[in-house]
Amino acid sequence: MSYTYSGDAHLGLAASYRADDDPFPTDTSLSFPRRNHLREDVDLIKRLLFPRCWNAGPWVADEELLRDGVANFGALCYSGIDPYIDEDPAPIVDEVVRRLPDIRERLKKDVEAAYKGDPAARSYVEIIRSYPGVQAIVVHRVAHAFYEAGAPAYARELTEYAKMESGIDIHPGATIGDYFFIDHGTGVVIGETTTIGEWARIYQDVTLGALHFEEDEDDEHSLKKGYKRHPDIGDSVVIGAGTKVLGAVSVGDHVSIGANSWVTEDVPDHTSVYISEHPTHERKHRD
Repeated sequence: MSYTYSGDAHLGLAASYRADDDPFPTDTSLSFPRRNHLREDVDLIKRLLFPRCWNAGPWVADEELLRDGVANFGALCYSGIDPYIDEDPAPIVDEVVRRLPDIRERLKKDVEAAYKGDPAARSYVEIIRSYPGVQAIVVHRVAHAFYEAGAPAYARELTEYAKMESGIDIHPGATIGDYFFIDHGTGVVIGETTTIGEWARIYQDVTLGALHFEEDEDDEHSLKKGYKRHPDIGDSVVIGAGTKVLGAVSVGDHVSIGANSWVTEDVPDHTSVYISEHPTHERKHRD
């Protein structure tokens, strides 16, 4: 079996490209040093979603070239899903390809959030090409679409590759709202059943994970699967570096959680959480 693209997602992407304006790049002649990706599907994700930043400027004006790029992406995804399932993967691939223009619009909001949320940011091009949090969310949003469409194993392959590139581990099952930004990002872990609202900002070494695991009643050596075990994070939440939010807890809207906090209980809206007494440092003179 093979995949044949017959949709119109390339037209939606082309319209999305034409709608770009400053501070998003609009120059289609930009040229950057080539990065040799180990996965061609991830390379195509970046080129399709931000072509001007990944040496695919000609796709913006040439709909036939763009159509070929979409078709190539679909074929790669088809071959990636096929070993995992018994049925024809084409409907799954068609569903995700159809969603690419909408995914791109969501990612533009993530880039905006990164620019507004980082005093060190200089341009959208820098953010798209360099920020690990953006690298991770670009792949995650596509992987999450595959997860929802019925290809969770292939989705996991994509996010594991993104982790290798970015140091950020987001399970493809996690549901993440618009205007999402991970700053620095190294060591961030976001579990499968996590939900995150809009305008969330997360810093390095944050874990949104499980507090404990339930055992499978039918197998004493297995852990239970498919149940809620990770937190729900509201809108406009900031989570400081090193913080662990664990278990199926709820963190409300407009919450600020300070660095190195340990959260295992619900946090209401408009609340600040922080460590009230920091360890005392002692110093002594060394000869």
